[in-house]
Amino acid sequence: MVLPIVNYGTPVLRQKGARIEGLTPAISKLIADMLETMYDYKGIGLAAQQVGVPVQLAVIDVRGVTDRPSSLELDGRPAEVDEFMPVVLMNPEITPVGEPVSGPEGCLSFPEIFADITRPGVVDVKALNAKGKPVAFRCGGLLARAVQHETDHLHGILFIDRMDKKVKEELRPDLEQLQAETKAAL
Repeated sequence: MVLPIVNYGTPVLRQKGARIEGLTPAISKLIADMLETMYDYKGIGLAAQQVGVPVQLAVIDVRGVTDRPSSLELDGRPAEVDEFMPVVLMNPEITPVGEPVSGPEGCLSFPEIFADITRPGVVDVKALNAKGKPVAFRCGGLLARAVQHETDHLHGILFIDRMDKKVKEELRPDLEQLQAETKAAL
C-alpha cells in the first residue's frame, strides 16, 4: 500500500526513531509498504519517519541511477550493487571511512528543494535486514550518501541541518513556505 509522505513541518520528522526489537508482521508490512511508497514517489530512499512512523527503519534502492555511481563491499570484497537492492536497514549503525565529499541531495519530505551536502564518501554499515538478520557492508558513492541521509532521518536529523549556512539562507523562503503549508494542513 502506498503511504502518504509527510512534509517538512510535521513533528514526526524530528523524532528519534525507536529501535526495532524484532521482526513482527507489522514491521514486515511496513517494510513492504515503504518500498511500494518509495517506488511510487520515484525516490531512492525512505525512512519510517517520512511515513509518520518513528522507528529505526529505512529502505533504499539506487538501481537505475547511472549518473551517480555506487560501490559496495561485502566481507571485504567488491559486490554488485544492483544484486543487493533493495536494501532494508533496521537499527542501522554507520561508521565513516572515507573523506568528506560534497554532492547533491533532495528529500521526498522537501519537494523540489535540493542542495549540495558534504558527507563521508565511504561508510561501514551494520544493521538488521528485512528478515531481521544482521547485515554488514561498506558502501561508497550514491549508496553511501543515501544510507547516511536515511539514517539521519531515523535520528530526527534532516538534510537541511547539514546544509551550508549560506545555501540554507538562500532556501529559507522555500523552507518557510513548505513548513507553513504543512502546518496549515495538520
